[in-house]
Amino acid sequence: MELSITQEPFGETPEGLPLSLYTLRNRNGMTVKITNYGGIITELHVPDKHGRLADVTCGYAKADSYFDDKTYFGALIGRYGNRIARGRFVLDGESVQLDINDGENHLHGGPRGFNKLAWHAVPVVGDLLIGLKLTCRSRDGDQGFPGNLDVTVTYELNDANELLVKYHAVTDKATPVNLTHHAYFNLAGEGSILDHQLLINAERYTPIDSKSIPLGPLLDVAGTPFDFRTTHTIGERINDEDEQLDNGLGYDHNFVLNKAEPHTMSLACLLREPESGRVLEIYTQEPGLQFYSGNFLDGSLVGKGWQYSYRCGLCLEPQHYPDSPNRAEYPNTILRPGGSVRKPVPLSVHRPTLNPPQTLVAGTMCQPPVRSPRQ
Repeated sequence: MELSITQEPFGETPEGLPLSLYTLRNRNGMTVKITNYGGIITELHVPDKHGRLADVTCGYAKADSYFDDKTYFGALIGRYGNRIARGRFVLDGESVQLDINDGENHLHGGPRGFNKLAWHAVPVVGDLLIGLKLTCRSRDGDQGFPGNLDVTVTYELNDANELLVKYHAVTDKATPVNLTHHAYFNLAGEGSILDHQLLINAERYTPIDSKSIPLGPLLDVAGTPFDFRTTHTIGERINDEDEQLDNGLGYDHNFVLNKAEPHTMSLACLLREPESGRVLEIYTQEPGLQFYSGNFLDGSLVGKGWQYSYRCGLCLEPQHYPDSPNRAEYPNTILRPGGSVRKPVPLSVHRPTLNPPQTLVAGTMCQPPVRSPRQ
């Protein structure tokens, strides 16, 4: 078996643009399927401790299922991942109003964010990796954002079972940029994620109000259900009496990652599924990680033979903090002309009997605009 990438038709957009599905495969049999519609990872097949492959991401088999999808299954997110309160902020003395798509707030780039675009795709082939390079231009005024933004996202797969996601953006006018990926993981390949074991390298998190907007000051995780500095199962404390769990209807919060220095690549989290033995490690240069426990999945969606029931998938999304354009105390998300945003986010699911854990794919948070009661 050799490193390979193949291309096949994947329908067309509602506007009639042709779409493709690209299949990347390494020498271990790890397989990633990516469409240029939204840069979506539709499938991710990785081996368990016995070498048996399973698809560990939520998604759909057909392109048209993604057109009206509000879960952001497997998608690239931009210009701004997570929420901006009321879609408003002041930039260089001028008020900016973005398009609204989450109650009164702006979420994941707006009604037609990067997840709804047909990207230009070019295969990348090397001796040690295969990949897919995606490019697009978000024009001045797109979803209310100022400036023309040229974006490149590259997926790379190697034989260490690492999937790297690299982001690069250039603008001609100051604008907020917070790019991320919104994969939903279930390392068992089916069932609930509540028995998954999670470690997050964070001592603080951003508390939220009932509309998932940060309250401002950071809180310590110590002594709370948000303390994943040591490994806990996701279901262990998810139904505890806790105001923040109530506000998020479970876990749906940004964790402030421990960094020796800003912008360094470091371990964000480790996720393990005990029965299969699959392990996911995420390394990132980002300052935050959004952990979302699939609180809005309700069984109404079906794809690839799965019924996407309550908490059957989770997101781990490296990114900057939500509402940063309105929070001077948070790390900066304003990209200016002459600057660039480079965000390598490696990811890999692998057999624990092989090399020590490496890395996997980065996700983002998913929430449909309508909140539902916690179950």
